[in-house]
Amino acid sequence: MDARPDHLVKSARERLDAGDAYGAIHLLTELVGKGQAFADAHNLLGLAHAMVGQREQALTEFDLALGLNPRYVDAQLNRAVTLSDMGQADEATKAFAEAQQLGAVDHTGFPAPAASALANLHAQLAEAYLEAGGRKEAIEQLEAAAALRPEFVDLRYRLARLYLDEGRLEPARDELAAIAIRRPTFVDAHVSLGMARYLLKDHPGAREAWQVAKRLSPKDVRVAAYLALLERVGG
Repeated sequence: MDARPDHLVKSARERLDAGDAYGAIHLLTELVGKGQAFADAHNLLGLAHAMVGQREQALTEFDLALGLNPRYVDAQLNRAVTLSDMGQADEATKAFAEAQQLGAVDHTGFPAPAASALANLHAQLAEAYLEAGGRKEAIEQLEAAAALRPEFVDLRYRLARLYLDEGRLEPARDELAAIAIRRPTFVDAHVSLGMARYLLKDHPGAREAWQVAKRLSPKDVRVAAYLALLERVGG
């Protein structure tokens, strides 16, 4: 199976839609265990737990989703419904009110759920352009998505990787550095940041990023290889 986090989330959503909540839990737990989960993954995992009556676990996942994206209306609504099912009426009422507030027009000029949906549509269109060979157009779509929802780290990481693939090293470095700050446990962001810095001949910066990645994932063979490369070139 394609190991890209967004593809794993898509597969888990398909399983959940088919009524296979335990299958979705299996896929998403694996993703979370790798430290690659974004807000969507935690929200979906919460839904799967709720479907099988594991409401405490569901609340934990909804809270994690909101921790990554405080404006995630769906996660707040799902949290409210779960609290209601648990008989916590006061907390549920508060969560429903917060979800309603999140649904108001935000800095984009659109209602928050609409802005989030538009960002995801831009990302989907970017993938379609990529499949057709339109890398430039894909980048433009992802830039539009990131402008609408800068907190969607998965979209920004995809954009950064395309910058890197295109040799646009400074934008890639800047985007990856911002991602690493927003999501400090995201191993792949640190690994890619190290690569961008290395290609920009910033060897101390590359070492710093790769050492962070090594602390987060000591057994990652990529990181060991990159640090060994720095030793050979005297970085």
